[in-house]
Amino acid sequence: MGETISGGITAVPGFMASGINCGIKDNKKDLAIFYSKVPAVSAGVFTTNLIKAAPVLVTARNMKEKNTRAVVVNSGNANACSGQRGWEDAEKMVSLTARHLHLDPREVLVSSTGVIGQFLPMDKVEKGIKMAVEGLSEGGGSEAAEAILTTDTIKKEIAYRFEISGKTVTIGAMAKGSGMICPNMATMLAFITTDVCISKELLQKALGESVKYSYNLITVDGDTSTNDMVLLLANGQAQNPLIDEEGEDYQKFVEALNYVNKTMARQIIYDGEGTTKLIEVTLQGVKDYESGRKMAMGILNSNLVKTAFFGEDANWGRIITAMGYSRSDFEPEKVDIFLGDLQVMKEGVGLIFNEDRALEILKQKEVKVLINLKMGNHNITAWGSDLSHQYVTINSSYRT
Repeated sequence: MGETISGGITAVPGFMASGINCGIKDNKKDLAIFYSKVPAVSAGVFTTNLIKAAPVLVTARNMKEKNTRAVVVNSGNANACSGQRGWEDAEKMVSLTARHLHLDPREVLVSSTGVIGQFLPMDKVEKGIKMAVEGLSEGGGSEAAEAILTTDTIKKEIAYRFEISGKTVTIGAMAKGSGMICPNMATMLAFITTDVCISKELLQKALGESVKYSYNLITVDGDTSTNDMVLLLANGQAQNPLIDEEGEDYQKFVEALNYVNKTMARQIIYDGEGTTKLIEVTLQGVKDYESGRKMAMGILNSNLVKTAFFGEDANWGRIITAMGYSRSDFEPEKVDIFLGDLQVMKEGVGLIFNEDRALEILKQKEVKVLINLKMGNHNITAWGSDLSHQYVTINSSYRT
């Protein structure tokens, strides 16, 4: 068993970070850098949107290199749909960071988030990168976590400490995401650091599997962004025996990584634009991951389901209807549905239930829905939000 500690990404030995305002946003931090004092291996998962921002393409290329040392991130401007200049600006952010840190540009990754279709103010970004490098510190994780936010209302970070083969290992993470959240992945960014000693190949495998059961099982509004990415850097400073095969040490690392990523994913939903409730949907007895995910996302992306939860209306019929059009095969006559501990459907037939008890359950900040399909041995848990008046207000005036 491990323990949660403070410090975010810089709780991990060997990592430094900073977050500053360079002028992309008027009076909030908008540029972050985090840096490993020693060479690290990296892994990444990127948006499935056909429209990919320049920083996504540059980072996916550089991540193929053997080592990664630094990541530079700006908020307030996505550098997406910005043509050749956007590509050149992403490359310049990499080269400037590398120059100030005395690195090879191929050791630097870049990420951006914010409004699509605007050019970066590179004169401000250039000065900001220099400031951020000068401000790097071993306690700068929280400042970096603040600098990557857009419409978020809270910082999202965690650090977790555990043991592998008698060595203390730490994982730190920070994330941003509030709207445009339906990852495969969503405007979500997550950056993870660890001091575990692991091969680049297994690090990528661990991250890919972890994303499937965390960030790819959350949704706020069904939209997948142009800039989504999750990056993981491992610098080996824990000095555990190198993990280069899928044994006990690998499983311990994966379990800890899953805990960190699920915690971050839930934080994103709690801070979803206009969110008043987190909705947790657990599907029991599904045939496989893909069919379970498709059904869970169908439920959580349904505007009728989301508005029912916002209105605290136990309208379970909207849930079974969303399941029916999710294009995931199931047998309706087998389905049981529970709201919290209250069963509302049994074997495909609605039950008479206590409306007062249902209202008590739906008034909670976190509402759990359990659906048993009785078709297989897989269980899937996904997280989403309700749909409130405030969500419409925020997104009807995003640019202004």
